[in-house]
Amino acid sequence: MTKKSVNQKKSDTSRRSFIKNSAITAATFMIVPRHVLGGKGFLAPSDRLIIAGVGVGGKGQSDIDYFYKSGKADIAYLCDVDDRRSANTVKNFPKAKYYKDWREMFEKEGKNFDAVSVSTPDHTHAVVSMAAMQMGKHVYVQKPMTHDIYEARKLTEAAQRYKVVTQMGNQGASGDGVRQLREWYDAGVIGDVHSVYIWTNRPIWPQGIPWPTDKPAIPKGLDWDLWLGTAPYKDYVEKLIPGSWRGWWDYGTGALGDLGCHLMEAPFSVLNLKYALDVQASVSSVFEDFGKRGVYPDSPPASSHATLTFPKTNKTKGKVTMHWMDGGIKPERPEELGADELFGDGNSGILFVGTNGKMMASEYAANPRLLPLSRNQEVKVKQTFARVPGGADGHYAQWVEGAIAGYGKKELSSPFDLAGPLTEAILMANLAIRGADIPKPRASGRGFEYPVSNMKLLWDYQNMRVTNYDEVNKFVKREYREGWSLGI
Repeated sequence: MTKKSVNQKKSDTSRRSFIKNSAITAATFMIVPRHVLGGKGFLAPSDRLIIAGVGVGGKGQSDIDYFYKSGKADIAYLCDVDDRRSANTVKNFPKAKYYKDWREMFEKEGKNFDAVSVSTPDHTHAVVSMAAMQMGKHVYVQKPMTHDIYEARKLTEAAQRYKVVTQMGNQGASGDGVRQLREWYDAGVIGDVHSVYIWTNRPIWPQGIPWPTDKPAIPKGLDWDLWLGTAPYKDYVEKLIPGSWRGWWDYGTGALGDLGCHLMEAPFSVLNLKYALDVQASVSSVFEDFGKRGVYPDSPPASSHATLTFPKTNKTKGKVTMHWMDGGIKPERPEELGADELFGDGNSGILFVGTNGKMMASEYAANPRLLPLSRNQEVKVKQTFARVPGGADGHYAQWVEGAIAGYGKKELSSPFDLAGPLTEAILMANLAIRGADIPKPRASGRGFEYPVSNMKLLWDYQNMRVTNYDEVNKFVKREYREGWSLGI
């Protein structure tokens, strides 16, 4: 060990240990209320959360801002592979130390922060979150929780093993809307739900297209190799960053990954859904020429319709069928909805079909409504679920306060034990969508067929495997690029 390493080790007493020891010493002399020592509104260091942000541009910037607005968080470290995207956050938090590689930040600063916010593209969510939890850090990760089903299962297990406070960034889980839907359903207002329809206008980025062939220069300030992370190496292409990466399977999870966590969370919460039994899908890809289908397996299709079947729960009398529709596909308008009345929010929506009625909501489960709309003035039920202060925006402060309190001390809206199965269902639907877009040569040697389009994929949730079509199982757990590992 070098002299520098020895000195570093000697001086490496954590900030929390120092505070704890100082507090014990002070307590031997006198006990004084904290508010007297610190003045009105004072928060002791032990009542603040020291956060390191990984991916701090775009959505990462707004996440960091919301944590700071909670009034109980200090933004101490920032990390991003793209100096252009992170510039505003670095400017807003000039005292925060900035890193390009999260692994270096974890190694050098790990003892100096309590929690990590992960707002990178989908394909690096799991490796950053797992490394943080293995260090005992609380984790907030943007939706979807992971890129692969295997990753979601392992992160869910890790949160329990390491006893850290976790939250996925589907803010609607903290909104008033989903709680209103739960209260209506628990009161029996619409009877027993057997079908749920979910739809969105996403994708709003290019999908179902070939990988670009141009090879522009990598922009100054972007570490392209670090951005690729776990994904296979490819030359840099324009317009992938900041948002079009969602339309490529190597990095994103399509429309389902973007909006699924915001739309499917409500039926999961209302009906206590967990693991699906089966899934089937149909897709529509971009056509190169009239009558000729474009086959681009690297990119999700332009639109899709996936149908999942969930087993009976303690909130349902039988199985539940859930329909996911994207790319502009919508379910048939309910007959109870007037011709000029808005279906969902116009772009997205959730429709619960029960034996005695229907209820509907917008994206984030906002603006919940009974159908016909006249029922909303007639039906009154008791409030049984506490509201999160600030609603959906309070999702951030809820995690901050939960992390300060410690594992298991406070209820959270989307901890990994809830977010994990939700994410798995979303990614399971993607198995069928990806499979439905895989062409197979016909036995005759003339043309292709798409067998998964005509199949129902049967799911063994315990072993995380499709049991009747093995080819799609390669998407359950992808192979990371050499040098990257989930660390388990």
